Amino acid sequence: MMAALDSFSNGSSPDGRGTEAARHAMVVSQLRTSAVSDVRVIAAMAQIERERFLPATHGALAYRDVQVPLGEGRAQNAPLATGRLLTQARITPADRVLLIGAAGGYTAAVVARLAASVVAVECNAQLAGRAREALAGIPNVVVVEGPLSEGCSAEAPYDVLVIDGAVEEVPKTLIAQLHPQARVVTGLIDRGVIRLASGVRTAGGFRLQHFADVDCVPLPGFEQPRGFHFPG
Repeated sequence: MMAALDSFSNGSSPDGRGTEAARHAMVVSQLRTSAVSDVRVIAAMAQIERERFLPATHGALAYRDVQVPLGEGRAQNAPLATGRLLTQARITPADRVLLIGAAGGYTAAVVARLAASVVAVECNAQLAGRAREALAGIPNVVVVEGPLSEGCSAEAPYDVLVIDGAVEEVPKTLIAQLHPQARVVTGLIDRGVIRLASGVRTAGGFRLQHFADVDCVPLPGFEQPRGFHFPG
């Protein structure tokens, strides 16, 4: 299990070079070279202080191409995974976004720069509290504590579903909370391999297609039932 989540970064430099320089390096070396091409996504990730949403003990990892432990058995996606998911989502300023896996609040802060509103769902009470604290003052974000697989039907319907992590399947419960033609992006676990995938809800059904071989953090609560096998 990952280290306990005791405190978040106070905004100090993650690696001694200064956060602005580190964010610039992240954009140049990780995002722009790896098909993160939406200028609004790049601008948001270049401006938001990622270390503010991470435990203080891991602030030095804020802009590296790694998953960052958050405690409670959870981790923050590497910047590339977040950037690719949000680029594929094609979020517009009029969109209402359902974000599954608020974690420490970083992705919600980025999406808030892109969309009209964000409902960020987090199942872990401690992480949800940290996210609310870190996102305080951002008026178009609401953090909802509850099972990730159930979303937030009270605020439905949504234009975009962003699952900020990897799941074995996207539950029908979440798809039912979307407008027709709503976009969906997620990490997808397929026979033990994680890829990024996207789809559109239509009247005829819903299907995901892989678009990138990029690793991302598994999220709890989305496991498919395993069939029973008699011992041989």
